[in-house]
Amino acid sequence: MNKLNEILHELGISKVKLAKFLGVSRQMIYNYLELDNINKWPKDKKVLLLNLLGVKSAEEIAKIKITTDYIYEVDERLSSTCKDENENNIFFEGLGKKQKILLQDIVEILKEKIEDENDVEGYYILLYLYHYLQSIDTSKELKYILGYVSKAAGFTKPMEFVFNEEQQFIFESILFSAFSLYNGGGTSKTKIAASHERFVAQIEHKIEEKMSRTMELNTVKVQALKELGYTEISESNAAEVFEKIAEIQSRKVAS
Repeated sequence: MNKLNEILHELGISKVKLAKFLGVSRQMIYNYLELDNINKWPKDKKVLLLNLLGVKSAEEIAKIKITTDYIYEVDERLSSTCKDENENNIFFEGLGKKQKILLQDIVEILKEKIEDENDVEGYYILLYLYHYLQSIDTSKELKYILGYVSKAAGFTKPMEFVFNEEQQFIFESILFSAFSLYNGGGTSKTKIAASHERFVAQIEHKIEEKMSRTMELNTVKVQALKELGYTEISESNAAEVFEKIAEIQSRKVAS
């Protein structure tokens, strides 16, 4: 069963998604996976799982090798079998079927990660992921990192480039070298302390700039409200206030 858990993890199949595929509750999936042999599963559920993995017997599971093509094959079987239960959910309104399935899979994984309120690490993983998504359009390298992770985990073919091919190629090569250095133990905290100090200084500078811009914007907003004779921004005066803010900012640039 340890091999099965490893395979499911490498394939990126969450407990929620597997539960939907087998037509059981998520708790039942946990119960199944705690058994010491898949042959102890209900026969119909065992057959469904074997079909999903593309094998004919429980013994063949130990021989499964995870490749990019295999991941594609399993994902195709999983996607074609799982029903789109959110067809009429307003949350998915305006999305194509492929986009709905992807978003549904993401939500299921996120929910599974955050359900345990005592899992502090799980909470911060999702919090940092949220920050990552908020920042995704500020730097093209953040997209390259996602591509690298997808490739390193075996979900994407190594020579597939959906962004700028040359830049992505260079960035992935540098990132691979960095990970190799880190995992190879060829460096230490002492050796890279100076580099980390520069990193800290850069981040602190960005935070100071952000706070400065926020304070400046608040000052301009207060000034705009005062000049217009308002006390706050409302739905009815928002356009007028924003126009006044832009005018005040242009005055400062001109001066």
